[in-house]
Amino acid sequence: MESLSLWYTAPEKTELKASRLLSPEKNEVLVKTLFSGVSAGTERLIYRGEATAEDTWDTSLPTVEGSFNFPLKYGYSNVGEVLACGKDVVKFKPGDKVFVLAPHQSHYAVRQEWAYPLKESISLEKGVFLANLETAINCLLDAGFHLGENVVIFGQGVVGLLLTQLFRLAGAEKVITVEKEAKKQGVSLKVGADYCFSPEDKSFLSQIRDLTKGKGVDLAVEASGAPEALDLALKTVAFQGTVLVVSWYGNKPVTCYLGKEFHRKRLSIKCSQVSNLNPALVYRWDKKRRMALAQNLLPRLKLEELISHIYPFKEAPVVFQEINHHPEEFIQVIFKYF
Repeated sequence: MESLSLWYTAPEKTELKASRLLSPEKNEVLVKTLFSGVSAGTERLIYRGEATAEDTWDTSLPTVEGSFNFPLKYGYSNVGEVLACGKDVVKFKPGDKVFVLAPHQSHYAVRQEWAYPLKESISLEKGVFLANLETAINCLLDAGFHLGENVVIFGQGVVGLLLTQLFRLAGAEKVITVEKEAKKQGVSLKVGADYCFSPEDKSFLSQIRDLTKGKGVDLAVEASGAPEALDLALKTVAFQGTVLVVSWYGNKPVTCYLGKEFHRKRLSIKCSQVSNLNPALVYRWDKKRRMALAQNLLPRLKLEELISHIYPFKEAPVVFQEINHHPEEFIQVIFKYF
């Protein structure tokens, strides 16, 4: 069987490459992809050659091939159908629908423990949101967020828009978002933000202070991928507040002012990264439980508003050119394989 895969081959260049696919090993399933989702922030960094050469992925992305020095086969939001099973496979049968942290490719074989059965209540194209929803859930697990607190979220890409909805479900008093692109601002308000400000509005910091009676928010989440947003986030939080960084900046330097406001207010900066769970929770939480929660939550979320474009997979190289040149037009891009 032939498989068609998307490869990053050089800065601002992708290609579709065909390869021969062997029958699945005894512990593998052969999957035909139905949909895959583009993680626009991460994949645009890679496309532009802005991922650092030292960066590597961990075992949570076992299907990735190559390196950030190119060529690279990448992606982690794949929904497909099982075509065949190795003799030792017990979790799946042909015809089962699965979610896999796998790149953009038409067919692939993967170990059964790396595939997740997709619940029937989840529409197939919306299954591609599971990867970013896990990231958003992990953020809440890392945040130490409390009922009735105020939160500001910088960046309303897919992860930011999912966070906006999760913090609303989690009982935030006010969900405030900061986003420069008009299209995403509108979606942010539709899916649950109480207020959405542009970072280019010089009054937005004072408006956030007014909304919190001069105290600032309890938690700021930096999910924009813009290095300058971290400095702005520090200016929004209250005494002993926390800034939680979800963004991956690649090789872009990040500069923030850690002067009086940071020092006297005893602020905290924390990182949230989906490959691992909060160590304080590992006796009760694992990746299986997190994925189960993501699948249960997915049908409750507003996702239609986040899907900006669906393209045939064969158009992928042109689509990445457009995402790179006009990122303001895109939120969730989905490739369709049939």
